Amino acid sequence: MKIIDGIDNIHQPFRNPVLTIGNFDGVHIGHLSLFQRVKELAATFEGESVVMTFNPHPIRIFDSSNGPPLITPHEQKVQLIEDAGIDVFVVVEFTREFAQITAHDFVHDIIHKKIGARAVVVGPDYRFGNKREGDIPFLSQMGRRLDFEVHVITDLTVNGREVSSSTIREFVMAGDFKKARKMLGRDYQVAGRVIQGRDRGGRLLGFPTANLQLIDELTPKPGVYATEVFIDGQRYDGATNIGYSPTFKNGAFSVETHILDFSEDIYGKIIQVRFVERLRDEKTFSGPEELSAQISKDVQRARKVLARHRTKLLSTSNAAK
Repeated sequence: MKIIDGIDNIHQPFRNPVLTIGNFDGVHIGHLSLFQRVKELAATFEGESVVMTFNPHPIRIFDSSNGPPLITPHEQKVQLIEDAGIDVFVVVEFTREFAQITAHDFVHDIIHKKIGARAVVVGPDYRFGNKREGDIPFLSQMGRRLDFEVHVITDLTVNGREVSSSTIREFVMAGDFKKARKMLGRDYQVAGRVIQGRDRGGRLLGFPTANLQLIDELTPKPGVYATEVFIDGQRYDGATNIGYSPTFKNGAFSVETHILDFSEDIYGKIIQVRFVERLRDEKTFSGPEELSAQISKDVQRARKVLARHRTKLLSTSNAAK
């Protein structure tokens, strides 16, 4: 996939491009359906599939203190879009100046002249331009004038709920990964660098943990989770605690993962933690001994949950062949 950072770095129109535009936070199954239609149309034009997104998220420019936590950091979004088979990924730096572009100029100067779009694929609620003045009827009108097609893809629903980034955030923050998985099309994950923690996991409890300095913004609610841990491309089982360690009464928020059957030094490494199932709420114990006994139970339950999860994934994979 060709990645272009900035509109000014598009030096000539693409080859018969079919374009979709959006923030695509989460790169969920609704986004993937858009991308699939883009690729299908690009094939009919013998052209290129193009995805345009914005960085940072526009809401961060106008309300930096109140924006929603992102499901996918920019780097993960890029990888997921590449995995979807898109040819060209255009990243627009979103600024207050860019936000002033009128709907007309956005279509004429960027979609038509810069990109050279033969077709544009959008969702049913797509709005664009200064103060979101542009809508689908306006885009279709401009398309007829400038000779590009406009295709509107119906929103997907799962169990009666529209697939959306906001709904996925709700599920993740509630620790409901079964529902989040159905909308994402994959397990939710966070990534972080392993840093020096309080050294209580191994020393006091007998369960050493990897303490993460998170890269991601969206964190599940406090509790204990069965997780899959990826280190240098290798997968391991894990049990992850998110919260404030109430037994030790220090109030510091942390994300700590005990990686099962693992003893290597990984300080400084960036690892990924995928959430499979919520095991329990975070609780206050009488002391390290009682907490250690509970962690032992958590680890055994995590092993069973993860074994069942792998079996289900394998059976699903085999059925798809």
